[in-house]
Amino acid sequence: VQLVESGGGLVQAGGSLRLSCTASGHPYMSYLTMGWFRQAPGKEREYVAAITWHGEATGYADSVKGRFTVSRYNAKDTAYLQMNSLNPNDTAVYYCAATLRAGVSGPFDYWGQGTQVTVSS
Repeated sequence: VQLVESGGGLVQAGGSLRLSCTASGHPYMSYLTMGWFRQAPGKEREYVAAITWHGEATGYADSVKGRFTVSRYNAKDTAYLQMNSLNPNDTAVYYCAATLRAGVSGPFDYWGQGTQVTVSS
């Protein structure tokens, strides 16, 4: 499975960004649970959000609840992460991930290369 992220960039605090992740290379793409993780400089990679293949379940880290929304559009094999009310603590490299395992907690088996999100104060 290949995962390609896009949509990162520089935004001011309080602004919004939408990340996209397009998957390819698996015969049953829409069965993949899609997740988002992030890694800030000097910190470990952390779970941000995930959505099951049919969208019936989602999961979020406490730090992003109410600000970030994960969604997917299976017809395009794409998952999205809408990020609102961004603050400098959200600055990180954001990674898309996927798994065929049940639920939204992982572990995740496939990873993208990451996209940089920088929030200025």
